[in-house]
Amino acid sequence: MAKPLPDLLLLFASFLAVVITISEARSLPPPTSTLLPHLLKSFKIKPNQSAASARSCSYTVTIKTSCSSSSYTRDRVSLAFGDAYGNEVYAARLDDPSSRCSTDTFRIRGPCTYDVCYLYLLRVGSDGWEPESVKVFVPDGRAITFNYNTFLPDGVRFGFNHCNGGSAALLM
Repeated sequence: MAKPLPDLLLLFASFLAVVITISEARSLPPPTSTLLPHLLKSFKIKPNQSAASARSCSYTVTIKTSCSSSSYTRDRVSLAFGDAYGNEVYAARLDDPSSRCSTDTFRIRGPCTYDVCYLYLLRVGSDGWEPESVKVFVPDGRAITFNYNTFLPDGVRFGFNHCNGGSAALLM
């Protein structure tokens, strides 16, 4: 007569092996299409909170202009970035993004954020401009990079939102 206890132990061990295998599996990286900048159809800029109502932080933003860009632009460029909790930093106008193959550094004050997970640029003008990348240095020294490598369309917000999913942005 067979004893049911060894059969139950074998079944339990098999079940445990499957559970451990599944829990150790890692998700696949997001599809390439989610890594590209995209047009934002609706975007409402949140007014920067005053220092009285929110803690204020200082950010350094570096923008590298692509070597494929126009040699010079007079276009107006604004920037908005933030976190998944609604904290947003907005710069209404970045002074004269540089000519091709150069890097500009901007100091921006705004509400303190947690991990920056979105960034949008807005270009208005007729010259055209192609950023290669935008890097945001947060107050603790870490940096997050958003890779563009494409001309910005005129008059619309264009960028990345990785707040609820995979990220092309690199947090260092």
